[in-house]
Amino acid sequence: MEICPKCGLPLQACVCEQIVKSSQKIKVSTDKKRYGKIVTVVTGFDTGIDIKKIAKALKEELACGGTYKNGVIELQGDHTKKIKEILVTLGFDKESID
Repeated sequence: MEICPKCGLPLQACVCEQIVKSSQKIKVSTDKKRYGKIVTVVTGFDTGIDIKKIAKALKEELACGGTYKNGVIELQGDHTKKIKEILVTLGFDKESID
């Protein structure tokens, strides 16, 4: 049985990521890239969160392409209206998402 080094609980019962998710201040905005393409940008992730897993879940739910680099998730298209509900289902606080 493996033990989490942060909280001391077994890895199956580890709550470190949920605690970190509740303390995030996430900002959702749009940006215009080359040739007038719109990109939704999600920023404000701290260390301790698996950004790769969150980006994959967002891309699957929104049926779009995207990438993550340097703590920033970029999704192809304008998804500002839908993304807040998806982030809440992933475990983030509704009040911490702008």
